[in-house]
Amino acid sequence: MLKGLSGHGLHEDVLSVYLKCRVLNCPYDDFTFPFVIKACSALGAFEIGKQIHCIVLRKGYERNVVIMTSFIHLYAKNAHIGIARKLIDGISEPDLVSWNALVSGYCFNGLDKEALEVFREIKGMGIKPNVSTLASIIPLCTRCRCFGSGRSLHGFAVKCGYFLNDFLVPAFISMYQSEMDLSSARQLFDYAGGRNVSVWNAMINGYTQNERFFEGFKMFREMLRADVQPNSIAFVSTIPSCEDYFNIWYCVSLHGCAIKYGLGNQVSVSTALMSMYAKLGAISAAEFLFNQKPNKTLLSWNVMISGYVNNALWDESLVAFREMQCEGFSPDAVSIVSVLSSCSSQGDILLGESTHAFVVRRSFDANINVSNAILAFYSDCCQLSTCFKLFERMASKNTVSWNTLISGCVHSGQTEKANMILRQMLKEGVKLDSVTLLSILSSYTESENFCQGTVLHGFAIKTGYDSDVSLTNSLISMYCKFGELDAGLSLFNVMPERTVVSWNSLMTGFRHFNLSNKVLVLFASMMKDDQRPNQVSLLNILPICCTLQQGKSIHAFALRTGIIEETTVITSLISMYARFGNTKLCLLVFHMGKRDDISLWNAIMSVYVNTKNAEGAFAVFRELLQKSLELDNITVLSLISSCSVVNSLILADSVLAYVIRAGFDKDVVVTNALIDLYARCGNIMVARLLFNYLLEKDAVSWSAMINGYRLHGDARGALELLSSMKLSGVSPDATTYSSLLSACSHAGLVEEGQRVFDSMVEDRISPRTEHYACMVDLLARTGHLHEAYDIVNRLPFQPSLGMLESLLGACKIHGNVELGERIFQMLIELYPENSESYVMLHNIYAAAGKWEDANTIRSTMEGRLLRKVPGFSLVGD
Repeated sequence: MLKGLSGHGLHEDVLSVYLKCRVLNCPYDDFTFPFVIKACSALGAFEIGKQIHCIVLRKGYERNVVIMTSFIHLYAKNAHIGIARKLIDGISEPDLVSWNALVSGYCFNGLDKEALEVFREIKGMGIKPNVSTLASIIPLCTRCRCFGSGRSLHGFAVKCGYFLNDFLVPAFISMYQSEMDLSSARQLFDYAGGRNVSVWNAMINGYTQNERFFEGFKMFREMLRADVQPNSIAFVSTIPSCEDYFNIWYCVSLHGCAIKYGLGNQVSVSTALMSMYAKLGAISAAEFLFNQKPNKTLLSWNVMISGYVNNALWDESLVAFREMQCEGFSPDAVSIVSVLSSCSSQGDILLGESTHAFVVRRSFDANINVSNAILAFYSDCCQLSTCFKLFERMASKNTVSWNTLISGCVHSGQTEKANMILRQMLKEGVKLDSVTLLSILSSYTESENFCQGTVLHGFAIKTGYDSDVSLTNSLISMYCKFGELDAGLSLFNVMPERTVVSWNSLMTGFRHFNLSNKVLVLFASMMKDDQRPNQVSLLNILPICCTLQQGKSIHAFALRTGIIEETTVITSLISMYARFGNTKLCLLVFHMGKRDDISLWNAIMSVYVNTKNAEGAFAVFRELLQKSLELDNITVLSLISSCSVVNSLILADSVLAYVIRAGFDKDVVVTNALIDLYARCGNIMVARLLFNYLLEKDAVSWSAMINGYRLHGDARGALELLSSMKLSGVSPDATTYSSLLSACSHAGLVEEGQRVFDSMVEDRISPRTEHYACMVDLLARTGHLHEAYDIVNRLPFQPSLGMLESLLGACKIHGNVELGERIFQMLIELYPENSESYVMLHNIYAAAGKWEDANTIRSTMEGRLLRKVPGFSLVGD
């Protein structure tokens, strides 16, 4: 009877019959105990099992190998592996079944090293391993990454005829997929004749684990077509494919399939489905499944909390955390990590500190993952001092702990401290990983960091991390950032596998250095390589579209692929159409976007500002105010620029009132724009008041005020402000000097202008065309024609048309015909199609009474078919 019940898996009945027989003093023999001990193992009835062990010893059955093997299995399964080892050592001649029980016990308790030692013992005694031995050892080889030994065992299995055993085929497939040798795994799968559900599951899991999600999903469909009924493992292995590759409709189909096969309410399947819906943003579907669960587990609560966190529903995640505890579930490390992530994202320091206290009170701080999550929380909240103190107190640290500290320093702009931690990490012998290198590489933004970046690249090659795609993408970005585009391209070309980020990194580098043609070629290659562009790809390509047709093609692609829903893409499309002067299409794209995003409104206001359509910009601003959207400083700057177009003091006063009421008057950039606006509108007094009220003035503030004085012809005021600027410790820039030289030029202050120019050179600012043009104009206006001509001759670049015409005009005013002729020769050599040069020389000759030369110039001009550009006048309101 016991044998029959055990054979049908009715272990509770086996134990019940045995206990009744004991009460009734029924006789038993050595065949009774193996079935009863097996039932104890299956039911976890360890105390009853120990009582039976006492009976066995008392009755003298301890020499029975079958009974002792059953006890080995019982003790091993209940984490008493030391007793199991003593039992097998007490057997005079243990058979293979006994050894297999011990090997299985070691594997079950995670003692892989000890299991391998026992396997060597078996081989040393000349005992031939069987299918059960291999079924335990092959997964062990996979876990320990002993793939060479695993392949040897595969050869042994083939030799012994175990090759197509239903237990071994899935184990070998799993081993090959862990080795990333999917081709061997697939060959083994194809060779297997009668494939059971375990074989299919192993292959599906292999594809999913290696991020070959499409093949994994395809394999699941093939399994259904082969009339193999999927079990819960099949669904749990396939569901991650939908999370990472397909849209929500594939997930719904898979959910329906699980319901069809009666597995929709199975705990592991329903939990995996919850996770899938949450990761795809269908949080309501995840909540529905969660609420349908009659018996919720800690895992299901954790999935729900994590789902809220991943969907930025921070408050909901914290509510779920509280409800979970009210339901009687004690949070584990996973729950704590999710809650800390919510606190970080909300920047809620008080709540995070409360969670930290909870962790200490429940002794979770011994868990390295929880300690790292607390480190990350303080790091994300810019509490670096607390972060360092916590790091020092940590009993055990791993690479993640060090990486969190480095990342925190990098994000806080403390690059030197991050590098110091890296050096300490190396000094203490902590193994660096790809995340360490990625964190440090992101901090290398200055040209002097280039050598350090190349050293890290060398380290990555030496340690084998150069095969990491994310790290290689970061290295490409680094090389491109420092102008080493060939190095970035070489790295890209040798990549065995490229992601969309790889293409984007290279395109961004080329675009940064204005290599538009190369960006277009790269984008075309990307499409040919079947790599689907994302929003970053389009943000790289839209600003360099050469024609409107190209831009429309990219727009069509964005519509077709759904990328058009991204606000950044819409704003880039608006900018692209604005470049081609198509305001109508700009408005059309604007109305397609999410109107609750301020950046979209800023983009359309910018279009109106750039096309000098102030009325359109004001209309957008009025509509924006009615929407009650929160404006940013970009909006206000666009509004100020619109006022500059119409030069209306009334409008300027209205804008200033709004700026003060909305609190933007404390923004330096906005105040600088207002200073410039009032100066251009003619009210220099208000401009100066705004300037004086600025608590922190930057170089732009001083430049705007100096330029205001220039516009009002107050060169002395501009020069006095320059002295104050230098005394305040702010260094003038090229724009400041351009305004000052222009002011001196219009006021005729030669000595002051010369001093300003010399000061500019002393400040190591290389004079540009506009600076030389101001000096030439200043000297020419005041009659210092030969000094101005010397400057033109010594220019490090080609003189501009305006500069030469300014000097030629001064020759007429001061009656210097000879110098005028020399300037004219330079003009016709550099700008032969410019008719104004001929007109100006004609006027010089006419003023000097040289009518014959004047007529010759007119004839030459007519002979070259050049015409004087007619003047025009405007009548304003």
